[in-house]
Amino acid sequence: MNFDYMTVKVIHESAVTISLTGFFIRGAATFAGAGWVRTRPARTLPHVVDTVLLLSGLTLAGMLRLVPGDAPWLLAKIVGLVVYVGLGVVALRPGRTVTVRATAWVAALATAGWIVSVAITKDPMGFFAGFSGLSA
Repeated sequence: MNFDYMTVKVIHESAVTISLTGFFIRGAATFAGAGWVRTRPARTLPHVVDTVLLLSGLTLAGMLRLVPGDAPWLLAKIVGLVVYVGLGVVALRPGRTVTVRATAWVAALATAGWIVSVAITKDPMGFFAGFSGLSA
């Protein structure tokens, strides 16, 4: 199957929206004590969406011939993604205090917002780029 750039970009942006919305809802439901967050579909569907997200991102990078070493904003997104995933694991897995998990959830959401800002601005500082002395 051969997709054009705009089709892959729409798939990627849609997957971002679905993934982040799902993470927000699962986190809120977890802290509200909802039982559905422990069901198989609630635990499996995010992996399917995130796989589409990752594959479409890699496809876009390939189509544009981008490599992290030549595109600092792309490297920033990758580092941010690792941080986001780590915080998300802390937030959604039981075993830590509610305070720790809620703090990780909010930090993961903030990290996701920063990643989106990096994607939009193509600046590795993202929404921090406007602060004096922080941008490269």
